[in-house]
Amino acid sequence: MSLRILVTGFGPFPGAPFNPTMPLVDRLTELRRPALDGATLTGHIFHVTYQTVDRELPELIARLRPQILLMFGLASRTGYLRIETRARNAVSTHLPDADGNRAQKSSIVPAEDARPFGAHTASLLRAARATGIDARLSRDAGTYLCNYLSWRAIEATRQPGGPELASFIHVPLVVREGAPGITLDQLVDAGEAILMEMVRLVRQKEREVELAQT
Repeated sequence: MSLRILVTGFGPFPGAPFNPTMPLVDRLTELRRPALDGATLTGHIFHVTYQTVDRELPELIARLRPQILLMFGLASRTGYLRIETRARNAVSTHLPDADGNRAQKSSIVPAEDARPFGAHTASLLRAARATGIDARLSRDAGTYLCNYLSWRAIEATRQPGGPELASFIHVPLVVREGAPGITLDQLVDAGEAILMEMVRLVRQKEREVELAQT
């Protein structure tokens, strides 16, 4: 089965001059695995502004029509991998984006609490942990661009032609080989495991639909 996969990260932002999601996305979109035969992997790095996400995410989805949307962001104060289970209806009005602009409202939409990614996050957690990395589920994606992108991505999965499966993964700052912490190679291994699990889930769902139609 042909699959279209979009893998995204973020560029630098105030307080984070290096964002490890940039090389992580590069490495993941270069993967060549039997499970990816017939798949098209596209990587994209968002400039860290709300305006960029609002402009580029819909354009990417309309142009690429990905069945899988795997997003990464940096959580520099966390020392482990965080698989986000939901997006909060919250935006920081204090933290400026990469262009120095601040959000004018503290919520994304009126009168809504949070939006879940779905039950598949538990499967992604198991896949990540199988690589030996410290990975945990998270219910709090923050109030910055990572949470905002998560909200817009979940929104897109509910639209006709939107991704079948979306996930957001927060990664820590990487360390050199041999130092305490998580290296880029370990992030790539965990990211690959998460991606392969998403591929498995989507292909399983598509096979079930085909069987139901025969």
